[in-house]
Amino acid sequence: MSKSKAELLNEETTDKGQGLSKKEKLNQKKARHIDSRPFAEISGTKIRARSKKKKRINRSKAGDIALFLFLAIAGIISILPLIMIVNNAFKPMDEIFKFPPDIFVRNPTWNNFADLGVVLGTSLVPFSRYLFNTIYVTILGTVGHILVASMCAYVLSKYRVPGGSFIFGLIVYSLMFPSSVTATPNYIILNFLGLIDTHWSIVLPVIGGSMGLFLMRQFMNGISMDYIESAKLDGASEFKIYWKIVMPLVKPAWITLAILNFQSLWNTGGQTTIYREDLKMLSYAINQIATAGVARTGTLNAVQLIMITVPIVFFIFSQSNVMETMQHSGMK
Repeated sequence: MSKSKAELLNEETTDKGQGLSKKEKLNQKKARHIDSRPFAEISGTKIRARSKKKKRINRSKAGDIALFLFLAIAGIISILPLIMIVNNAFKPMDEIFKFPPDIFVRNPTWNNFADLGVVLGTSLVPFSRYLFNTIYVTILGTVGHILVASMCAYVLSKYRVPGGSFIFGLIVYSLMFPSSVTATPNYIILNFLGLIDTHWSIVLPVIGGSMGLFLMRQFMNGISMDYIESAKLDGASEFKIYWKIVMPLVKPAWITLAILNFQSLWNTGGQTTIYREDLKMLSYAINQIATAGVARTGTLNAVQLIMITVPIVFFIFSQSNVMETMQHSGMK
């Protein structure tokens, strides 16, 4: 009986295999498992397999549920003080002093806000004056700081200024000192300039703050010089380049500065440099109410709600820019 072609090939391979050494047989065995596809195709296949594996890990239902529960608990804990402030502003006196306190108000009332109007109406300085002083100082200090910090940061970031590295080093070094350390030198300088008992004693230190300059320079370092050089070729002036090109590109940075300065100036008291009653801030009026005793606790709760409303609303509409700024600048 004649043998088929496949059987003859197998016999030939067997005969050849009997004459091979152990090392050659091992190499032949390995060669049967070698993938003959191109290297790029094999690498792409492995990458896709790994990515699918990672996606399967990230899409774990148990992990998603655990992460959701953790974030929900953290969010509730974070928002609880705000909920308490809002509810306390509408609580009657019996609920305010209840122990243990209730988180939510049961019998809401407007009496706290009515008492606030009576207290401020009997004051030597009207409430509108305190409010005007606070708004005036907040807007002037915030806008001034953004303009000065951005202009200085633009020069230090995009031009080789003589001693620029040394100047920036001093700016970074100044961030190490808290406000309590610089309070005495600050007062001496302001007194020498004759700015005590004026709103400029609050505004000028904020305008010259180093934090905003550092933040703006770090953000402007990411802007390519190609934009500036192209604008110069088109005949744009330095101020136009700064205002029309650079400032829109660093919008998240200066919005972050606006939020930080707004919150700081809105809650400032200025007690160390301002002594005239008609020049004092809204926080001073709040402190006066707080020192009136427990009878004004409800009124104080109403004022606290008014004070936190404006900064919170400002932050809510700008939080995306804040997160982008922290990501680019490396701040935590």
